[in-house]
Amino acid sequence: MFRGVADFLAGGDEYEGEDGIPMGSFRSQYRCYSVAMFGGSYREDVDNGGKIIMPPSALDQLTRRHVVYPMLFKMTNQRVSKESHCGVLEFVAEEGKIYIPNWMRSNLYISEGDMVWLENVSLPSATFTKFQPQSVDFLEITNPKALLERSLRSFACLTKGDTIAIPYNKKVYEFCVLEVRPGKAVSIIECDMKVDFAAPVGYKVPETPESMDESDAYPFPSVARDTSGSSSTEPFKVFQGEGKRLDGKKKNLIAPEDTNASKQRGIPNYNYQVGRLNFVRAKDLKNLFGSSVEDQEVDKFEAFAGKGQALRERKKRK
Repeated sequence: MFRGVADFLAGGDEYEGEDGIPMGSFRSQYRCYSVAMFGGSYREDVDNGGKIIMPPSALDQLTRRHVVYPMLFKMTNQRVSKESHCGVLEFVAEEGKIYIPNWMRSNLYISEGDMVWLENVSLPSATFTKFQPQSVDFLEITNPKALLERSLRSFACLTKGDTIAIPYNKKVYEFCVLEVRPGKAVSIIECDMKVDFAAPVGYKVPETPESMDESDAYPFPSVARDTSGSSSTEPFKVFQGEGKRLDGKKKNLIAPEDTNASKQRGIPNYNYQVGRLNFVRAKDLKNLFGSSVEDQEVDKFEAFAGKGQALRERKKRK
């Protein structure tokens, strides 16, 4: 103990406490459990973020050792040599236990009650992160960057190779952290970070045909395209066929032929361009329909050409 005080007075940085750990650092071993095992109500905010719950004794050791803020920790499972990084949300766990999100427990291959090591670390601020969605359902999200910006507020740091889980619209979307800069683990607290996405797992790029026939390019395959420039000889008539009566009589079932009901289909303008208005002139009708207006028989319009009707006949004067 006296040697530690002398070293502290001489240099200060090499001072060690009673447990042999230098000042400014923290390292301890805890039993790890999922948030579902935490007493009381289910802590959804812990399971949907990247922070853990630690015991009050850890806070006491951290404050006495003057660790660097924000408090970030490296969690290591020495049994399988897996590690990840996290922040701390609260110090309300039972002594000797910590509670972590379920996705973090899956990344470290930890079962309920396994021992893990916690060590405080100082991480650089993130400048770039690349995620890979683990499902093609990610493509249904209209604004994925806004979703990540809102969800990553519950995280303190990111580790390359981790797979984080983000709930959205009654679904849980998993994202693999493919790349982080400027290190293998970064802090995302109050940082200006650029985000990029890789293609989701299982996504296939749609194949585009090399050649397309004219019939495939025509947008209305069910309608026969007339390329001869002439209309059909038989005029189109609406409501053709016979009717049925409720009383079963076969009387007045066929509608009288109406000469005005028959209309001739027009020929579409195949040279039409989207966003362009075409004003057809009389001289241009010959190019569109094969004949000019002067060649066709057009009834001239006459105003008030009908016959009047009186309610009662006028009396003729003698």
